Amino acid sequence: MSQSVKDIELQLKKPFPVSKIKWRKGGGSLDLAYIQARDVMDRLDAVFGISGWQVGYEFIGERMICSLACRIGDDWITKADGADDTKIEGAKGGISDSLKRAAVLWGIGRYLYHPKAFDKDRNAATWATPEGFDELMRAKASVTKLHKEEKDDALV
Repeated sequence: MSQSVKDIELQLKKPFPVSKIKWRKGGGSLDLAYIQARDVMDRLDAVFGISGWQVGYEFIGERMICSLACRIGDDWITKADGADDTKIEGAKGGISDSLKRAAVLWGIGRYLYHPKAFDKDRNAATWATPEGFDELMRAKASVTKLHKEEKDDALV
């Protein structure tokens, strides 16, 4: 059974369980939320299956570039981004970070960059949880369905 592009998009963008979110200090005193590369891989497996995505890596200057390709229908679509080596694990960190950055281009974990996804105490907004996201999508689908029904009724 083929998935629609919209279904794939929603599966990719779905927030991760709060227990998967890690934190680190950013510039100044900012707390930055992130996920691990394995979470990205698990999401890709869940959405595309183990044979429906692939990565390639190459250095461009000092930056590790990850090309993340996913199969949608009969087409392979590739999105790429890069990262420098990290201070903690050097090249391995750069590889992981480049994968996570390429995954954001697919919508995976993109919500983590939204300034209102978490409050100052690191509590997730309702929409930034899997349950809240699902509820929001159901409500949106209901409103869309209602508008379609109203439009269809007007045609009668």
